[in-house]
Amino acid sequence: MTSKNVPDMRQIHHPHEIDAELTRELVDCWVKVTNAGGAAGFPFPPVTVEDVAPVAEQLITGLHPQRSRLVVALVDGVLAGWLNIRRDPHPLVAHWGTVYHVQSHTAFRGRGIGSALMNHTRQVARDAMGLEQLHLAARAGVGLEDFYGGLGWKEIGRWPSALRLAPGDDLDEILMVLTPL
Repeated sequence: MTSKNVPDMRQIHHPHEIDAELTRELVDCWVKVTNAGGAAGFPFPPVTVEDVAPVAEQLITGLHPQRSRLVVALVDGVLAGWLNIRRDPHPLVAHWGTVYHVQSHTAFRGRGIGSALMNHTRQVARDAMGLEQLHLAARAGVGLEDFYGGLGWKEIGRWPSALRLAPGDDLDEILMVLTPL
């Protein structure tokens, strides 16, 4: 198997671990995924670097080993995908985390990057963050429940018509859990 088929996974838990080039790649990925119709946090494409960069900067400055980490997939040193795991430190809910912004770069689609990210995230959450379960919310109608379901996630509920993409174009938000890790 060549390096083109095996992503190098990294977890990042401090802002100083991300240089300007990786920041640029994160923003570029987020723009391309969103503009291709991906449900990655910006619901109304098109978006620009100017739209995404401040949100990415806020995410990066909030990184902390116990509260927020990025998991990135690199193929031949190029960002192929990424996501964010966050936990609330409040003792009532500190045993679980939430996965946000799951995305694989459009140039790397069909190579298993998303599955590899999610499988590695399970390990990071369990072994590095001490979490017992993960939660996520996914947009209905685009096959995400099947993707996550194939990786062991279970649908635990829906918020009917929670997402309004346009007048008359409402989608459910699917609530999912992965437990045990």
